[in-house]
Amino acid sequence: MNDEQMLRYARHLMLDEVGFEGQQQLTQSRVLILGLGGLGSPVAMYLAAAGVGTLHLIDDDTVSLSNLQRQVIHTTPHIGMTKVESAKHMLEALNPEVNLVLHAYRPDEDQLRLLISEVDLVLDCSDNYRTRQVLNKICYELKKPLVAAAAIRFDGLISTYDARDESSPCYACIFDPDDDLGPDNCATLGVFSPLLGVMGSTQAVEALKLLVGAGQSLQGKLGMFNARSSTWSYLKITKNPRCKVCGTTDT
Repeated sequence: MNDEQMLRYARHLMLDEVGFEGQQQLTQSRVLILGLGGLGSPVAMYLAAAGVGTLHLIDDDTVSLSNLQRQVIHTTPHIGMTKVESAKHMLEALNPEVNLVLHAYRPDEDQLRLLISEVDLVLDCSDNYRTRQVLNKICYELKKPLVAAAAIRFDGLISTYDARDESSPCYACIFDPDDDLGPDNCATLGVFSPLLGVMGSTQAVEALKLLVGAGQSLQGKLGMFNARSSTWSYLKITKNPRCKVCGTTDT
C-alpha cells in the first residue's frame, strides 16, 4: 500500500476490525452490483470509496429525469446516458483506483452464472422479483454470499443470504419462487427518496463486513425499516426444509 492509499483509507486502517489486512482484502475483492438505481447508487459509491478492487456494474437502463429524485449516483447532465456509464463518471471521480467492469445489458441466466462465478459477493439492487429469484438460485449453487434489499413507499427490507453456511436460509426460503409478483414499481407506488439511501447504505455495510470478516451479518434475520417512524425491526428467519432452492425435504 503506497502513501496515497494509506492516506485515502486512513480511517479504515484505524479500525481494529479492518486495519491493514482488511483494507488489503477489500482492494483484492470482486463484487457484482445488479441495478444502479436508488439502491445501487449508495452501494456502488460506498464500495468504491472503501476501495473494493473490482466492481461489476449491471444495468440495461438509461438515466431519466424522474430517476434523479433518489438515484444519487446520476446527475442532470447524464440524462439519456446509460446508467452504467453515468455511474462510471461518478465512481472514477470518487476513487480512480477501482476497476469498473460495465455491463449495459440485461444478462440471461447463463451470463449471470458466469459473472457471479468470477466474484466474491453479489448485491441485489434490482426491483424485479424474477431477477431476485434467479440471483438467489445462482448464488446458492455457487456458494456466493448475497445481500438483497428492497424499498417501496416508506418501507424497506434487507437480509444477507450466505450459502457458504449450510444453516443459512436463502431468499426463496422466505419468498416463494412460484409467486407471480410484478416489479416494485416506484412510478405507480412511489418511494421516499432517503429510504433508498438508508437501505442501500445498509447493503454496503453488510457487504464490507462480509469482505473483511468483521462483526455479524444479517444472515438469519430480515431487517425491516419503517421510514415513517425511523424504526428498525427484525424477524428471525430459518432455513425452510421444503424450499424449492435449498430445501432438503421433498415438497
